[in-house]
Amino acid sequence: MDNLQSLLKTIDNFVWGPPLLILLVGTGVYFTFSLGLIQFRHLPTALKMVFSKDDSKKQGDVSSFAALCTALSATIGTGNIVGVATAIKLGGPGALFWMWLAALFGMATKYAECLLAVKYRKVDDKGQMVGGPMYYLQYGVGSKALAIMFAVFALGVACFGIGTFPQVNAILDATEISFGVSREISASVLTLLVAFVTLGGIQSIAKVAGKVVPTMALFYVLACLSVIIMNADKLLDAIELVIVSAFTSSAATGGFLGASIMLAIQSGIARGVFSNESGLGSAPMAAAAAKTDSCVKQGLISMTGTFFDTIIICTMTGLALILTGAWQSDFAGAAMTTHAFAVGLNADTFGPMLVSIGLIFFAFTTILGWNYYGERCVVFLFGTKAVLPYKFIFVALVASGAFLHLDMIWIIADIVNGLMAIPNLIGLIMLRHVVLEETKLYFATQFNSMKTAQPQN
Repeated sequence: MDNLQSLLKTIDNFVWGPPLLILLVGTGVYFTFSLGLIQFRHLPTALKMVFSKDDSKKQGDVSSFAALCTALSATIGTGNIVGVATAIKLGGPGALFWMWLAALFGMATKYAECLLAVKYRKVDDKGQMVGGPMYYLQYGVGSKALAIMFAVFALGVACFGIGTFPQVNAILDATEISFGVSREISASVLTLLVAFVTLGGIQSIAKVAGKVVPTMALFYVLACLSVIIMNADKLLDAIELVIVSAFTSSAATGGFLGASIMLAIQSGIARGVFSNESGLGSAPMAAAAAKTDSCVKQGLISMTGTFFDTIIICTMTGLALILTGAWQSDFAGAAMTTHAFAVGLNADTFGPMLVSIGLIFFAFTTILGWNYYGERCVVFLFGTKAVLPYKFIFVALVASGAFLHLDMIWIIADIVNGLMAIPNLIGLIMLRHVVLEETKLYFATQFNSMKTAQPQN
């Protein structure tokens, strides 16, 4: 058994090693420059679109904002609290710089994959929109095999990885440590809540995500800002440390053992991609449900998810860790972030409670988002008749998460999570001309409309 676990860890390190990270970032670099720096030039427009009023007559199941919140519910999770701490612990403050870089290029990747999701989406036999990498792989690329491969990997992640066990354990640990609630009670309440929301379908999930995600993200950002403001005198030094550490080896200090530049790059990019999921192919499944008449417009709206997740929320966590010196402590993961809030807010009880509340809600919405992703994969693989059995199985897995501590399952889930990206990236590369043509056509039409609307002299 130990040999098998060791083998799986080796495979996991290989899957999430330099080749995949280079491919993920490289795809983002390609789309960034081939689309004329779209994430920089059109970010203000995209942010306006996020909060614009939707036309209910447009084809789709939920509003573009609700679709974005559904995607964010799956991406804003323990990675924003635990993942950032892990990256900085391993790679030093410089890891945060490489996390930013991966996110900035990842925005272009997210734009491309969500554009394709709307472009190739279909209507199932229940009248709901279905889409995502499996659909643009089958109907765009013309490869049923790649489509099935992606759907199988994504379903595995939903049932045995990000969507269930890690999130369930994060919630149960937080409620037990911070509020003294037994794991059995927390598990029962969590299972009932997940069942109640997920059995209602995409409208129910989107409705909950649309309220919980913005509220909790704002709550967490304000908490981080409080730490930053209370340590504002050290802010410029912290930013300088991030930038300098990105290109120089960090000296060993306190509980931190030192980090090479390569380790900073690898840990920053890996945790950044793991957090915002750009290129993994998850967000396109939510984007496909949006009420929109333009695949380009939805691509722009969806790319803001990476901006919110990494550039804002992960940055807030990272700065809190660095400003308070928590990154040099003996703590790791959530405990490190908890320590940062306790020190930064001079509140031994209130600070940790903030982190626990953030973990609980972020993990809960991640379960909801991945439940929907798994459902889309089930529809593609087995048809709509399999949706209800899938939901019952998913709820049962959530309930069992309280009693499982199987490291091997989590390693397998991490491997499958990385494998999701491979068929998706193949699809993005092979359909790059579609992304470029749709983008060019959309902005040419917008330009001509503006030109026509101008008064003639």
